Amino acid sequence: MEAGLSQRLNDDLKQAMRGGDKVRRSIIRLVLAGVQNAAIARQAPLEDSDILGIVAREVRQHQESIEAFKQGKRADLVAQEEAELVILQEYLPQQITRDEIIAEARRVIGEVGARGPGDKGKVMPRLIAQLKGKADGREINTVVTELLGSEHN
Repeated sequence: MEAGLSQRLNDDLKQAMRGGDKVRRSIIRLVLAGVQNAAIARQAPLEDSDILGIVAREVRQHQESIEAFKQGKRADLVAQEEAELVILQEYLPQQITRDEIIAEARRVIGEVGARGPGDKGKVMPRLIAQLKGKADGREINTVVTELLGSEHN
């Protein structure tokens, strides 16, 4: 039986503390704090899919920070954020390609009988649940918008 993501994060935190890896230690603590806050808000332990959502949110925030720091010509901060981003990405499943997102979106569109942009609300929740942690929500949204916009059934 595979240990849960929460257990993996705690084990990795202990290892980082023993090894003196300050960057890894601080980023894992950041994720665990997010997990703990979400569990308190929900008043229940989180599932791995919920933890993946927290990690994915941190990845997005780091990517946005990297862009902002690049524009501000802060190479020191870009390097720090990129180092943290690499650690965060270790906890996400392998990211799928745009073509795989399109294929999955077409399948869900067919399942729910979506026929145009007005049916986006039927498609997005199912698709996001299926691709959680494997693809960026903005990319999923773009693909669904394109597919439903080009459907002329």
